[in-house]
Amino acid sequence: MVRYISEKQLTIEEFKTPFRANLSAENRWVKLARVVPWDKFASIYMTLMSSDLGRPGVSPRTVLGALIIKHLEKLDDRGVILAIQENLYMQYFVGLKEFKVDPVFDPSLFVEIRKRVGHKEFDSLNADLIRTVKGKKDGSHNKKHKKEDSDEPSNKGKLQSDATVADQYITFPTDNGILNESRKKCEGLIDKLYHHAGSQGVKPRTYRRTMDKDWLDYSKKKKKTEATHRKMTRKLLESLKRDIKHIDRMLDQVEERGECFPFTHREQRLLWVMQTAYQQQKQMYVDNIHSCADRIVSIYQPHVRPIPRGKLGSQIEFGSKLGVSLDDGFARITTFSWDAYHEAGDLIKQVEEYRALHGHYPELVQVDKIYATQENRRWLKERDIRITAPPLGRRPAKEKQSYSQKRKARKEAAERNRIEGKFGQGKNGYALNQIRARLKETSESWVACIFFVMNLIHLEANHFFGSFFKWITSLAEGGALDTANMVHLFYTRISKQSRNTRLLYCLT
Repeated sequence: MVRYISEKQLTIEEFKTPFRANLSAENRWVKLARVVPWDKFASIYMTLMSSDLGRPGVSPRTVLGALIIKHLEKLDDRGVILAIQENLYMQYFVGLKEFKVDPVFDPSLFVEIRKRVGHKEFDSLNADLIRTVKGKKDGSHNKKHKKEDSDEPSNKGKLQSDATVADQYITFPTDNGILNESRKKCEGLIDKLYHHAGSQGVKPRTYRRTMDKDWLDYSKKKKKTEATHRKMTRKLLESLKRDIKHIDRMLDQVEERGECFPFTHREQRLLWVMQTAYQQQKQMYVDNIHSCADRIVSIYQPHVRPIPRGKLGSQIEFGSKLGVSLDDGFARITTFSWDAYHEAGDLIKQVEEYRALHGHYPELVQVDKIYATQENRRWLKERDIRITAPPLGRRPAKEKQSYSQKRKARKEAAERNRIEGKFGQGKNGYALNQIRARLKETSESWVACIFFVMNLIHLEANHFFGSFFKWITSLAEGGALDTANMVHLFYTRISKQSRNTRLLYCLT
């Protein structure tokens, strides 16, 4: 069951504060609350919940508001709840009618929220934001120009595309590090099985003190030769193999005694992951290689895979690979993969999603050279879509470009860097390269929410004044404002902006 108050029923004048002064309309949380699609998210969120069973749940506005605050302020789950308790404007932002000292919900609920609201739900919100902005821009141009001798609308707009990696916040994986961590966890499971049996018999020998001493000596060496690495790997493989045999034997004894299974679901899953990691590391040790299929780089997050990037300083990244498209500053995740893949296959799907959203194809696709495959070029050419990539084959000797043509080509190629800036904004400003969620579903929701927050900031910063001037124009056309009042209202609004902003709006 979900209780929800629509955004149209909550204003800053109705919010009750413990002070005499009311909330300021110029506060950043009040401004941001105007552009968040609360009702759209509520309709999506309530379809995931029962409407008549169970106790009343948390309001969808409170859920979405808390997620936005978390990623906008880069707080942990507990820090978000504490921040909302201490801030009047944050409480208004999450939909409260008056100031409260009690927490809005328990921090542990964030995990269930991320399981419930995945990247598909956030992509639906992103598409709604783009559709809203495009609808305002094209409101006065409802006529769709069509191609000659065709019923298809003409191509319009630009689409940038690229791929990046959302790094998981894990320890940098090494072969011996994974084996040593698995050894320690197996020793803990052996201790649990021994105490579960009532400490009867002789406890299996694990040589943990000897292995801890050998690992400490190995880790302190600044320069390690290949022989040193392989010697330590051999010791760890032997120790891990011995521990897994002890666990299997002790589990058989538990089954013979007719006792219940002693491990929790999490421990049983961890044991399976460690056995798989042991098989992978043993095969790589025997073959003297350092790679294998579906390689496990973290026993706690076995879904994470190494993603080769080939960039300076980060040859290999560990996380999810994202195929992202940028449409008028709004970013959408087209492909969400935990395995490495060739991003050139995303282009056709991204262009088709652009058409499904806008009703027409883009006029220009701005991508890196890796996307300019023959298949993509052929597909784009059939639909009269240009691409920022030099044509294949030898350049004709007689073909000469004018200065304006060269300048246009350089400008269009340089505009592709906007999507690189969006990745930098996500990683530097919103910790897109430090995803701290452990589960696969919660990590996907974490990443998608970051992109949604960046789109909200872009909407509030670049498209809020467009709706403001449209409102002024509608009032003037209806006779509610005369010229003097329009000038006064315009000056009052822009006088609170910076000098550069005022100059920009005066020039436009």
